[in-house]
Amino acid sequence: MDAEILARIQFAFTIMFHYIYPQLSIGLGLILVIMEACYLKTDNPLYFQMTRWWTKVFALTFVLGVSTGIVMEFEFGTNWSTYSRYVGDVFGSALAAEGVFAFFLESGFLGILLFGWHRVGRKMHFFSTVMVCLGAHFSAIWIIVANSWMQTPTGFHIVGEGLAARAEITDFWAMVFNPSSMDRLAHSIIGCWLSGAFLVISISAYYMLKKQHFEFSKQTMKIGLTVASIALVMQFFSGDSSVRGVSKNQPAKFAAIEGIFETSKGVQLNIFGIPNVKDERIDYSIAIPKLLSYLTTGDAEGEIKGLNTVPKKDWPNVRAVFQTYHLMIAMWVCMVICAVLALYLWSKKKLFSATWVLRLLVISVLFPQIGNQAGWVTAEMGRFPWIVQDLLRISDGLSKSVTANQILGSIIMFGFVYFFLFVLFIYILNEKIVHGPGDIEDPAYRRV
Repeated sequence: MDAEILARIQFAFTIMFHYIYPQLSIGLGLILVIMEACYLKTDNPLYFQMTRWWTKVFALTFVLGVSTGIVMEFEFGTNWSTYSRYVGDVFGSALAAEGVFAFFLESGFLGILLFGWHRVGRKMHFFSTVMVCLGAHFSAIWIIVANSWMQTPTGFHIVGEGLAARAEITDFWAMVFNPSSMDRLAHSIIGCWLSGAFLVISISAYYMLKKQHFEFSKQTMKIGLTVASIALVMQFFSGDSSVRGVSKNQPAKFAAIEGIFETSKGVQLNIFGIPNVKDERIDYSIAIPKLLSYLTTGDAEGEIKGLNTVPKKDWPNVRAVFQTYHLMIAMWVCMVICAVLALYLWSKKKLFSATWVLRLLVISVLFPQIGNQAGWVTAEMGRFPWIVQDLLRISDGLSKSVTANQILGSIIMFGFVYFFLFVLFIYILNEKIVHGPGDIEDPAYRRV
């Protein structure tokens, strides 16, 4: 394989591994705020126990997220130097804002969150929890703003020519509020909430299966299901708004995710199928007639632009984009099924004895992870062959001096390191789960 393919594989591998953890940190940050707010309101020591135990899990995901994210910044310089030079002004502004509004906020209050339980008052500790949660969200905001600019660039002009060309911001707020940023931000943040909520649901269901820590797991399950249910409804509307934006701003990506090869009217919505790029059709299609036109344009006979409006050299990888997009939707459906089953059985007071449902809830932690990863693959591969939509091609953003062997060697090295980190993460998380929250009378849970 050549250097370009290897560089793309390396960045995809490192960012997908990294993204396991920030989505959990953001989701768990919200859960911690809810739990500690319940403690302040009710003065129930159970909520204090819940908050302290889940803070340990949050800290684990936070540490892994920070340590694995640093690598990507070096990759920009080693593998994608031309791209880094081209977008440096844009990314520099967004990353500087992330440092000011996110890292400083998180680092300033993280120590109080972790170690200030008996050193500061209740309200101050709760304030610190809120600030850490906001810091995690602010970090996501600026990263997504920068990435969305690559999808729908605005508020800039190009200075220089050839390899020296770069994008220079002319309107900072136009860059921030580019056409796709707010839709993508909402969609991503809600996905993170789902990851945190289903981790809470999964561990709570595990304790219920083992008949351990019943009151603890009952309350954490209640909070997890509440957050998950609200987020699933929000994600339905967010997803609809997001895909409408894609149809307007990135018609080639939209055509790929929906499997539309020819511009036509009254287009069906493909629920399932296998793209046949050679013959330009969807094989084994299960579809609802005219629904895509109606959902996109408000008219059942509305026209949808197909891939035939784009030169073939500019087509995304239709197979990958189509399948990952539908995989993302399938994971949302799986989460809805889990939430509906759990809420129904809870209302009938049968959830705690429904073994097969609890087992399903234990593995449900994988659904938002898979869905979020699939969604990002759809977003990034749907922009192919552009690294900055319609401005800079992926092949032009690659470093000119890096060799395939150098990239391959670093892939192997990071493969070993990340495997070790993942095993360590699973081991520590498992140790915390097996040990459990302990006895509520434990001195560690003495109320502040």
